[in-house]
Amino acid sequence: MNKQEIVQKLQEIGLPKEEYWVVAGGAMVLYGIREQTRDIDLGCSKTLADRLEADGYPVERLTDGSRRIAIGKDVELFEGWLYDRIEMWEGLPVISCKGLVMMKESLGREKDLTDIEAIKKYMAEQKSD
Repeated sequence: MNKQEIVQKLQEIGLPKEEYWVVAGGAMVLYGIREQTRDIDLGCSKTLADRLEADGYPVERLTDGSRRIAIGKDVELFEGWLYDRIEMWEGLPVISCKGLVMMKESLGREKDLTDIEAIKKYMAEQKSD
């Protein structure tokens, strides 16, 4: 999904902007660090997780007790998945770049190491503007 497709999908889903935030690859696409992502991962509040579970969305309990909630085949919400802070980016709540680096570091996968380099390069370029 490209930036336009992510924005459109989030508008279609219609979640309250104060209850979720874009993380992972979706955040990288919105910031312009990457062109595309396979899916949209979102962090969400306990309130939103409770509501979606009550509405019958598929819920998986993770080892830390938080929930992963599937909304369709290409959107997943992770309860409480937040590092650093949320920023509004072109009208959408998105994890900060610093938080994105922290998240990717905690995951520690090979692909995350490449992403971390790209995010740090983007952050450095933003400071020099």
